[in-house]
Amino acid sequence: MNYEVIVTCAVTGGSDTKGKHPGLPSTPAEIATASIEAAKAGAAVAHIHVREPETGAPSRDLELYKETVKLIRESDVDVILNITTGMGGDLIPSDDDPTVGGPGTDMITPEERVRHIEIIKPEICTLDCGSFNYAQTAYVATMDMLRESANRIQNAGVTPEIEAFELGHIWQAKQLMKEGLINKKALFQLCMGIPFGAEGTTRNVVTMREALPAGVAWGAFALGRDEMPMLAQSVVMGGNARVGLEDNLYLEKGVLASNAQLVEKGKEIIERLGGRLLSPAEARKKLNLS
Repeated sequence: MNYEVIVTCAVTGGSDTKGKHPGLPSTPAEIATASIEAAKAGAAVAHIHVREPETGAPSRDLELYKETVKLIRESDVDVILNITTGMGGDLIPSDDDPTVGGPGTDMITPEERVRHIEIIKPEICTLDCGSFNYAQTAYVATMDMLRESANRIQNAGVTPEIEAFELGHIWQAKQLMKEGLINKKALFQLCMGIPFGAEGTTRNVVTMREALPAGVAWGAFALGRDEMPMLAQSVVMGGNARVGLEDNLYLEKGVLASNAQLVEKGKEIIERLGGRLLSPAEARKKLNLS
């Protein structure tokens, strides 16, 4: 059991969920406000994507990242920023020629995937550690791509959070550790039940946890109605927690949630289990963030 829990709030994500939740944060101001409100509710970490303000479509626009982060940093609320590098790896082979990307493909170089991290320098950024079939696309992150991204993240002085969608991704991360491209204070996030990685079963969480490098900080999350059960499971097994509208749009059946409400619900579960939420300052100390 983890009695001192770091809660991450993933406030908006990069999926096509805007049409399902009109209150999904989309503009820099909305994403910043959601991050601040989540922190006030108890989240130590805000995990951030950006979206096109007019349409809510997922975006990789550097200026949107810069504006969002500026608003958060200028607020009077302390929160650890965890920015995604997961955009730009989607491949949908063309029906006419599967050697080239078809409609919906969004493929960029590993350098481009982390350029905003090198400029903004958040305390944490994600590193999606491996390729897998993601819904109707292939998410592509080869070992050489990961080496380049990991090296640039390390040189920027940013702590990586390894996103592991299946067991082999942990193996890849451990290889990068052996090569000195990921340091031992890296965090691990077990991304469970994401089609079509590892199913979000207890057996799979146990297996993936046992494969982690010794002593690393870790957590697990799941989607939709499995969000809170996975939160409880992760904490009971010694991990940290993640909630937020990236993963789940509902507070309960038929009731759309806010990010702060999901943090509050997660907090109630953690406290009922006998744990407490760490503040950003306490989380920095626990995670050895500089």
